Amino acid sequence: MRRLTISGLLAVGALLMSSLPASAAEPETGSTSAAVADPCSPSAAPPAPPAPACSGNGTTAAETFKWGQPNRVEEFDGPLGAAWGVYDGPGHGGNGTRTPNAVSLRDGIMTITGDSSGATAGMAWIPGQKYGRWEARVRSPVSDPSYNSLLLLWPDEENWPVGGEIDFMEISDPARQRADIFVHYGADNSQTQGKVDVDATQWHNWAVEWTPDHIAAFLDGKQWYRTTDPVVQPPGPMHLCIQLDWFPDGGTPKTSTMEIAWVKQYPAGGAASGG
Repeated sequence: MRRLTISGLLAVGALLMSSLPASAAEPETGSTSAAVADPCSPSAAPPAPPAPACSGNGTTAAETFKWGQPNRVEEFDGPLGAAWGVYDGPGHGGNGTRTPNAVSLRDGIMTITGDSSGATAGMAWIPGQKYGRWEARVRSPVSDPSYNSLLLLWPDEENWPVGGEIDFMEISDPARQRADIFVHYGADNSQTQGKVDVDATQWHNWAVEWTPDHIAAFLDGKQWYRTTDPVVQPPGPMHLCIQLDWFPDGGTPKTSTMEIAWVKQYPAGGAASGG
C-alpha cells in the first residue's frame, strides 16, 4: 500500500534519539498455501516480552543463499538513530495519524502500536540503494481488522507511483494467517501480487531480493514469490519501510501491534538466489 510522502524524516529520527515514548495480475510463479512452521514453539516461548534468544533466531534467506555480510544492521537495542525517519503527520490516505509516540523499544524489540483513534506509526530506513536484499524478523499478533502490518520498499525520490513500490510483507488478515506481496509499477499504479499462508503471530524472517532481472520474496529462508517481468522493475533506489497502517472500516478499532526484532540490508553484489 502506498504511504504518504513524508517531510522531515531525518529530523524526527534524530528526535527519537532522546525521546522514544489492491485488481492485481497473477504472479509469474504460483503462490503457496503451505504454512511455515516457526522454530520458536508457543509452548517453549517465555512470557512477554519475548526473549532475544527466541525472537532473534530462525532460518534466514541471507544464510540459505549466502548473501554475505550486510551493509547495514539494526537490532533495536538502543535509541533509533538518524537513519530512521519516523513519520509524523496524517495517516494512510489521510486517515488517523502517524506519530513517533506509537513506537517503543524494550529488550531488543521494537513495537509499533495502533490505538482506537487510528494513531499508529511507520518509519523509513534511509537512504536506500538500487538493487539489493533486505530481511527482517517480525511478529504480528492477532489484530483489529482495520490494521495492516507491512514491510515494503519505497522510492528514495518519493516519486510514487512512477518510482514503484514493493510490499513484500503485507498482512491484512486480522487473524494474521496470510501475507501478500504487491509489486506496484508504472504511472497508472499497475500491480502484480502473490500470497503465502503462515502463522504470522509467531516470529518469522521476511526477505526481499531485488536484482536487475528479478524480484523475489522469502519466508524463513524459502522463496515463495518471484517475478522476472522487466516491466515491474523500479527505476531508482529504494529504501525499507516498516508500517502498521490503519484502514478504518466504520467501527471502533481496538489496539493492535507489530513487533520487529531486527532488520538487515545487503548490497546487490554476490550470487543471486535460484529461480
